[in-house]
Amino acid sequence: MDRQKLLGSAPIGKLLLKFSIPAIVGMMVNALYNTIDRIYVGRKVGELGIAGITIGFPIMLIIMAFSMLIGIGATSLISIKLGENKKEEAEKILGNGMFLLVIVAVIISALGLIFLNPLLKLFGASSSVLPYSRDYLQIILAGAIFQTVGFGMNNFIRAEGNPKTAMLTMLIGAALNIIIDPIFIFVLDMGIRGAALATIISQAASAIWVLSYFFGGKSSLNIHRDNFKLQLPVVKNIVAIGSAPFLMQIASSAINAILNNNLQTYGGDTAIASFGIINSITMFILMPIFGINQGAQPIIGYNYGAKQFDRVKKTLKLAVIGATFITVTGYVITRAFPKELISFFGGNNQNLIEMATNGIEIFLFMLPIIGFQIVCSNYFQAVGKPKHAMFLSLSRQVVFLIPAIILLPKVFGLQGIWMAAPISDILASLVTGIWITLEMKKLNENTNISSFKPVIEEK
Repeated sequence: MDRQKLLGSAPIGKLLLKFSIPAIVGMMVNALYNTIDRIYVGRKVGELGIAGITIGFPIMLIIMAFSMLIGIGATSLISIKLGENKKEEAEKILGNGMFLLVIVAVIISALGLIFLNPLLKLFGASSSVLPYSRDYLQIILAGAIFQTVGFGMNNFIRAEGNPKTAMLTMLIGAALNIIIDPIFIFVLDMGIRGAALATIISQAASAIWVLSYFFGGKSSLNIHRDNFKLQLPVVKNIVAIGSAPFLMQIASSAINAILNNNLQTYGGDTAIASFGIINSITMFILMPIFGINQGAQPIIGYNYGAKQFDRVKKTLKLAVIGATFITVTGYVITRAFPKELISFFGGNNQNLIEMATNGIEIFLFMLPIIGFQIVCSNYFQAVGKPKHAMFLSLSRQVVFLIPAIILLPKVFGLQGIWMAAPISDILASLVTGIWITLEMKKLNENTNISSFKPVIEEK
């Protein structure tokens, strides 16, 4: 419990660094092994291999969406309950969350494998790309339980104030993947199936590490068998809080499916491979921001529950500054070395390099403001306001981006697809700025009321 008390008393700057740096390291390493995965596939299998993984990416996002629905939803509730000094309720949420993760993973694997071919065709797979996508996703879906349990429960570790252990979860899986990926792909000559097999083995290692933390007595929250019995009010609260990141991931899956189909129409398999490369680079830049969000979430949630609103505001401010620094740095790098970045994936395929270079310059044009939008959306999730978080998250992913993806190519062709992202980023950031300003005004009013009450009581 000492770790949890620090959330309400330690200096915010040091606390945010303590929680964010391990998460950032973990997310960066995670992004690194996904990026290296595509680099290896691009060099071994070629353009069709990258396109095959890109086509299957919406399914992988769906797996991640359910992991986030339960993992992040339960984490926010656990942080708030700990801030309210209600340990038993936090443990009940923990048990329900763990059991939900297992149930969801089994259902996703079964349905995904049964309907794999129709799904891949729906997501834009051409006849030449379909075999590569199928080979990759069959293995990924078979091992979905490892990703779901490992990622989902890792959030629980962070919720109780132990970010270093959560970081180790990410590092174990990522390091293992980096080591065995080239062995399966090149040495054993398994190609794209080798990349998938290396991925689920690594995720299994992370899942085992997380389970050993909770069942090995290292956790300050205890696991009770009775808490595995699902309770409707607890499940509803988990789903309500986790619905924002869940719907954001589902929206991202839908967007990728729409993108893949439009890219196939206006640029063919090369355009799909180009987007796969751009997406890998983008995620590598944004992963540290997700790490900041993970670090800030328990701090904001605990202090919001404890009604220490000044600490909530300071945490948000520092998180926004850190995220903006990252996106500005990413913007400078992608402007200065676009072809060099693309060539890591494309090798000597000049057509792919030229198309992807043009795409990344347009697609990431408004990258500097994305950090602000992501962090502020996460704030509402951390304080238990799922409707606000859902609206802001989906504003960028659905409300603005999907219409732009559908309409702009009709006028500008392939260039219109690349243009859709910066237009959506601008509009979503404007909406987010208005909402967070109104929220801060309410928080200031609550801060003044909270600080005034003790004065009255002393008198």
